[in-house]
Amino acid sequence: MNLLKHLLLLLCCSAVLTTGACNKSEKTGSTAAPATQVTKTQPVITGAACTDQYVPLLKGKRIALLSNQTGTVGDKHVLDVMLEKGLNVTVIFSPEHGFRGKADAGEHVSSSVDEKTGIPIASLYDGKSRYPSKETMDKFDVIVTDLQDVGLRFYTYYVTMINLMEAAAEHGKDFVVFDRPNPNGMTVDGPILDMNLKSGVGRLPIPTVYGMTMGELALMANGEGWLKNGVKVKNLQVIPCKNYTHQTRYELPIAPSPNLPNMLSIYLYPSLCYFEGTTVSLGRGTDFPFQCYGHPQMTGYDFSFTPVSRFGAKTPPQQDKLCHGVDLRGLDPETVIAQGINLEYVIDAYNNLKKAGAQFYLKNRFFDLLMGNTRVRQMIAEGKTAAQIKATWKEGIEIFKKQRKPYLLYPE
Repeated sequence: MNLLKHLLLLLCCSAVLTTGACNKSEKTGSTAAPATQVTKTQPVITGAACTDQYVPLLKGKRIALLSNQTGTVGDKHVLDVMLEKGLNVTVIFSPEHGFRGKADAGEHVSSSVDEKTGIPIASLYDGKSRYPSKETMDKFDVIVTDLQDVGLRFYTYYVTMINLMEAAAEHGKDFVVFDRPNPNGMTVDGPILDMNLKSGVGRLPIPTVYGMTMGELALMANGEGWLKNGVKVKNLQVIPCKNYTHQTRYELPIAPSPNLPNMLSIYLYPSLCYFEGTTVSLGRGTDFPFQCYGHPQMTGYDFSFTPVSRFGAKTPPQQDKLCHGVDLRGLDPETVIAQGINLEYVIDAYNNLKKAGAQFYLKNRFFDLLMGNTRVRQMIAEGKTAAQIKATWKEGIEIFKKQRKPYLLYPE
């Protein structure tokens, strides 16, 4: 793309539009309010804080809100802000970890009632169906999403959003995203998902780290026809963040889930989550989840830890067993960011346990589902280096970057 076209594209994505955010979104009624001029000194303002932009849009409509403990505006929850502004929230949808963020990873969460407001909560992570019933869909006109995602293909919040977009398209409902920064938005890395491995931890043909906000990803999924059976939300709108770029180092004010307690864990998450498909502990059940790795049979390490049952990790891998491994808490965050996905940790643990004759992979396909293909497992077995493996997905990343460009709302 030449310079002139690139500048025109950026102008398109930041202008006030009546029929679309830019090129491909125009056809589906997708819109985005204008982003403001970015300066280094201005704090990021999330979409949920821009009440002047969304209150007129939502006034007089019955609203379903998809959110959790991360949906805050200062010291208030977005639900309370909406109610104070006179908006009519009739249903709350909750994702993985529940509306208050207290459930374990993968734990089923029952539907309930919000104690503070009395509004019914329809869980989308109850182990039954991840789509609302027709009875629930009849209770509202528009779905609002306000979730703090972390920008990883296997992080389930965006999957819940996509499921609701499909339901909205099927039932003719409007859809609005209150956008929030992506703390890993500066990075695009990892293989594109093999859609034969589509699952709850991999829903769209995107890289592991895709460098887009929830709002941008919603526009892309809708515009590219990625929703089930090619359906499209006719009226999709994004309330963008202000003063944000994809290079912004955004410190999350609230932990997005119980086992991502700080920014280092969020930056290491793209490299360590693959251990979820193995017998190796990544620190669940300790004070430093996603900041270490180890196993009872790994040898040659000075560092050790013992996972125990606790809040957010009721039955952690290798529970109550002394694990030997690597402490990553001393790493510089900027170094971790610059590395992107670092498979050296997985390869190190694999080789160590192989020498010990111990099992590395779990007996399910979870490692492949997290990785998004079966090739990486094969290459690790063949003794390929992390750099050699990473080189195999370079071309796919470049193609994806061009494909996503029309949907970006913020400077790269």
